[in-house]
Amino acid sequence: MEYITVRQAAENWGVSTRRVQQMCETGRINGVARFSNLWMIPKDTEKPRDTRGDWHKKERLRPDET
Repeated sequence: MEYITVRQAAENWGVSTRRVQQMCETGRINGVARFSNLWMIPKDTEKPRDTRGDWHKKERLRPDET
């Protein structure tokens, strides 16, 4: 399996390197591996959906949308 670095993932996904690190730390990226202080992300992994701020959307849903 081929891996990419946090920096490469950040460039591919259009986010900061810190954001990719946070996604790795919280387990949002499948197949991620950590070697010492280096995160290795599978090359074919897609960008996880950004769920920051989704907490308020639950309040706006109508009962038939749940």
